Amino acid sequence: MFTGIIETIGIVIGLEQELDNLHITVSSSITPELKIDQSVAHNGVCLTVVAIEDNTYTVTAIKETLNKTTIGLLKINDVVNIERAMKLGDRLDGHIVQGHIDQTAICTKVSETAGSWSYTFKYDSALNNITIEKGSVTINGVSLTVVNSEKDAFSVAIIPYTYEHTNFNTFEIGTKVNLEFDVIGKYVARLHSM
Repeated sequence: MFTGIIETIGIVIGLEQELDNLHITVSSSITPELKIDQSVAHNGVCLTVVAIEDNTYTVTAIKETLNKTTIGLLKINDVVNIERAMKLGDRLDGHIVQGHIDQTAICTKVSETAGSWSYTFKYDSALNNITIEKGSVTINGVSLTVVNSEKDAFSVAIIPYTYEHTNFNTFEIGTKVNLEFDVIGKYVARLHSM
């Protein structure tokens, strides 16, 4: 479980394809605190640490992950949002995030408005995921509040801290992102469709 509150960013420094798997090596300030077999979210995708060397660590994404997320689109020097799993007993500052991506979305609008940024995303509504006005959504691992909820699109507003400390500052029209919809909303939607 995660909270959607990004701890730090990492830089992709290595990508190695092995059969259907992709090994991703990341340089990050939290590397010395990691251990093998630990779960770490990268742009919202829960991946397991398989190797650690100096200030870099490696995680592996399997075919299912590569097919359903943006992890397979990573390039050397890309910036990724990083969050370690939450500690039991800590405050839940964001919302309950599983690290299991529901689908991807495309950024369709970016605008700066007097000290904050607004981003609009479009997603495939045929997958039956929904957003709710003022509900939670996770974009590339960042817990955010939905505004302007529509059937296949929504917007979020980003404060300067989030803009400066996540990879949101790299987003432009056409950027593909990972979405994890609110887990409670997913269960309610599933019950409603039965």
